Amino acid sequence: MEVRLLESGYKHNEQFYKDFLDDQIQLKDEYFTNEVVHLDEAPHFPIYIAQGSEAEKKDLFMEAFRVISHSYLDTDRDVHLNELFWHSLLITKRDYLLEQYPKIREGISHFNNIVLKKFDWENYIYKCVLGAQYINDAIADQEWREHYYTLLVDNLDLYNYIIKYEIFRNEQFLINILDIIYELDLSKALKAKITGREDLGKDERVGRRVIFEFNKSYPVIMSPLLEKEDLKPIFMEYMSYYDGSVVYS
Repeated sequence: MEVRLLESGYKHNEQFYKDFLDDQIQLKDEYFTNEVVHLDEAPHFPIYIAQGSEAEKKDLFMEAFRVISHSYLDTDRDVHLNELFWHSLLITKRDYLLEQYPKIREGISHFNNIVLKKFDWENYIYKCVLGAQYINDAIADQEWREHYYTLLVDNLDLYNYIIKYEIFRNEQFLINILDIIYELDLSKALKAKITGREDLGKDERVGRRVIFEFNKSYPVIMSPLLEKEDLKPIFMEYMSYYDGSVVYS
């Protein structure tokens, strides 16, 4: 499959949105550059996972991880970590997207939020591509990859804050953190709301504050380079700041 890359100017463009709905984009060369990306296959996968029960969302994330891992990571990182590539690919999936996400038809704001969403830590494709890339690079065995995909999805709030900070976008740091959570059975505690700390806001969670503490520690650059056993006591110390049941010594 050849994916034609979009020309600049397609974002927040009412005519582009209308042409998407009317299935006219592929007929208008002015929307495209002369550059193409070659893919052996381009299967559908969940691109927007904001609705449904926690179990349903977990299933969708796992499906996305598996499809991305199998079909999209063979391209150069400059491709599969590139916003323009994903936007260019997604507009070829019009029928699938309108079927799966009918809100797209309700207005350009939904189109921008689902199809043309900024490619950063809040974008579902970005979360899955980066997570799959890191896990696959670090882990060769498919069963263990599934183990880490599951751990990541079960600790999505904390993962979001890891990839929010560029310094922590590191495969070994992610694997070490997931191992610590698994070995010490911390997932439930890390997802818990922080109580008695109105200064932190209304919906602060223990896990995201732990990553915040890593980010503000000095020297922050050391944390992603630490071995797991060196990282573990620091992780527990930061967790104890926000969870009174954690005894740090």
